[in-house]
Amino acid sequence: MTVADMNRLEQAARVSMGEFQDPEISAEPLSPPHHTLLWGIVLAAAATILLIALFQLT
Repeated sequence: MTVADMNRLEQAARVSMGEFQDPEISAEPLSPPHHTLLWGIVLAAAATILLIALFQLT
């Protein structure tokens, strides 16, 4: 049995079990940078600046 035959058998088994996924279709696209992390950093910086301003005023 050749490697190609084993690959075809494995693919047929996956299809019959409902787990077949085309590697080209199932490849996830590159995700954009997480905007939630960026907003968290911006909010933390703003809170820090506000706290510093409050301590300077008191």
